[in-house]
Amino acid sequence: MVIHYKCPGCGDDMAFDSKSGKLSCPSCGRQDNIETFSDEYITMTFEEHEAKEYHCENCGAVLLTDSDTIATRCSFCGAGVVLAERVAGTYVPSLVIPFSISKEEATQTFKKWCRNGLLTPRDFMTQDRIKNITGMYVPFWMFDLNSRVKVHAVGTKVRTYTRGDYIYTETSYYDVFRDINLDYMKVPVDASSKLDDDLMDKLEPYTYDQLKEFKTPYLAGYIAEKYNYTDDELMPRVKSKVQSFIDAYVSSTISGYSTVDFKNKEIDTRKVKSYYVLLPVWMVTYRYKDKDYIFAMNGQTGKVVGKPPLSPWKILGWFSGISASTFLVMNLIELIVTGGWSV
Repeated sequence: MVIHYKCPGCGDDMAFDSKSGKLSCPSCGRQDNIETFSDEYITMTFEEHEAKEYHCENCGAVLLTDSDTIATRCSFCGAGVVLAERVAGTYVPSLVIPFSISKEEATQTFKKWCRNGLLTPRDFMTQDRIKNITGMYVPFWMFDLNSRVKVHAVGTKVRTYTRGDYIYTETSYYDVFRDINLDYMKVPVDASSKLDDDLMDKLEPYTYDQLKEFKTPYLAGYIAEKYNYTDDELMPRVKSKVQSFIDAYVSSTISGYSTVDFKNKEIDTRKVKSYYVLLPVWMVTYRYKDKDYIFAMNGQTGKVVGKPPLSPWKILGWFSGISASTFLVMNLIELIVTGGWSV
């Protein structure tokens, strides 16, 4: 089933507007609240080959889609559509963070980010080489977790003192035990097999006070995909993701020792609750010297992540500057120590 959101004023396709948070018509400028949009202006078309193709209600074109796609645009007329059968049953997200940054704002933000590259080639920073920029709702699982941590460590305290002609070092040993209960709320892990996990992790943080109950009009005008991994399948990854936070917290509770040697650390992390959510991402393809570079931008905050090309000349200049500074400092120290410089 394909869903189109038609403008009650002129009949054109409407799309979600990131600025107003409403359905907006590109032709007549009409805006309607998602909560109150009338069902009579929602058109639905049922297709036999639901996993592979759909007919655009606007122009009649037959377009093939990936089986994971749940929202897209017609390549012929640009109309935004939602493939409703792919957001049904277990594939219905419970929450969504709508786009806060428009395509125009995303383009300008990315250009500004390119100009800030300290080690990127000059023509990469100054030229407009954006090949494509696509607004995409990426499937995530958010986890509420509870971790029970039991730790046994040996801490030492070292004291040095002088008695007569002798210097003594005294080392005291202490058994350290910790029994800690930790709760983590809404830890996000992307559930798409097509996107780089590290890239998606670096887009954090999102502001959760903008989480909304999922409604299909939020998808209108954007690309969206359903999840490839269940929450149970992603549990090993979310456990690994919180491991560093657990280690840091445990270390923060053990202080005042000269050394700490961990003998045993038992961590039992369990899922309390999971949420299937869609988070906004602008995917940017930047063409430079016949090679495509992929970047991602947080569609809520504007944070950009990705690996731009590096300029060998800038890198050489940077290291040369450090070497020259280090050489100068070392010579100054030598002059002071040897008496050749007065302070």
